[in-house]
Amino acid sequence: MEQILAKTKFSDPSSDKKPLIISGPCSAETEEQVLATALALAKTGKVDVLRAGIWKPRTRPGSFEGIGTKGLAWLQKARELTALPLAVEVATAKQVEDALHFGVDILWVGARTTVNPFSVQEIADALKGVDTTVLIKNPINPDLELWIGAVERIQKAGITKVGLIHRGFSSYGNTEYRNAPMWHLPIELKRRMPELPMICDPSHISGRRDILQEVSQEAIDLDYDGLMLETHVDPDNAWSDAKQQVTPERLAEILDGIVWRHERTDKKEFNSALDKLRGQINQIDDEIMLLMGNRMKVAEKIGQYKKENNVTILQTNRWNEILDRNIKKGEKLGLTKEFILKYFDAIHLESINRQNKVMNDEK
Repeated sequence: MEQILAKTKFSDPSSDKKPLIISGPCSAETEEQVLATALALAKTGKVDVLRAGIWKPRTRPGSFEGIGTKGLAWLQKARELTALPLAVEVATAKQVEDALHFGVDILWVGARTTVNPFSVQEIADALKGVDTTVLIKNPINPDLELWIGAVERIQKAGITKVGLIHRGFSSYGNTEYRNAPMWHLPIELKRRMPELPMICDPSHISGRRDILQEVSQEAIDLDYDGLMLETHVDPDNAWSDAKQQVTPERLAEILDGIVWRHERTDKKEFNSALDKLRGQINQIDDEIMLLMGNRMKVAEKIGQYKKENNVTILQTNRWNEILDRNIKKGEKLGLTKEFILKYFDAIHLESINRQNKVMNDEK
């Protein structure tokens, strides 16, 4: 296990070692399916860790909820045949105990568990005194503090080998992905906890095969330390999440199609050019901040006039006018509608807060 991980970025996220690739079926269904998938993955020579769902938390009862503990024996046999370390999701203390009994090398905490501090603490308590690797998926809802809290609970149990898995977030109105990536959230977590390896789970973000390559490439471009991709020898007939699984052969094609990039380079010309461009960015950012400060001063003056004339802060027609005007301008400048809406939503909220303060200032 340690020898395999030593060759990957998981052992040292700041290095140029290859990213960690975790793959295997969404669910362990039969011994034959587990062994066939494991052997096919090992044959590609591109996978570092074999994963499989043993216990499957489902949204509604009646769905396939995993084969249970007997599937761990199948994984154990798969490791004997392939020498691939094993990774399994755990959600209770009993599952931790069973997984460790069968020598599972990596445990991961799923999104439905991360969202519940009581469940995470139960797992943490079961891990005290254990030397293992634990990966923590982001919670279902976009709450960075919950994710960080789960990490802290596991670390306080004495686990030193901790990593993160970004599998996307549930969001209202999301149609393109199964779980919206919301890349800014894992990027912020990487900023706060740069020592923790970050793995992307394109399968759960995508929810379908046709965009797995695209999501995987974006993760690598953002300097993720590895990928977790679901594979199955017969994905169309998988017992769970069939649409997002691919064959081991297709997995190899996806990995071969990725442009693997590095966080840094020693090329002097590149670094010199990059420093100049970053200097330009800093200058532009300084100008934006100055203009934004001036804009808020104007907003405060508007708030004062509204107060003196008993006019409400929010005026929907004016807000729609601002959005329409700037969406059209933004498109001409190559800015997306999504960006303009997020940008001006933030500005509008700050403007409302400033005007509200003026309105309620008793002086």
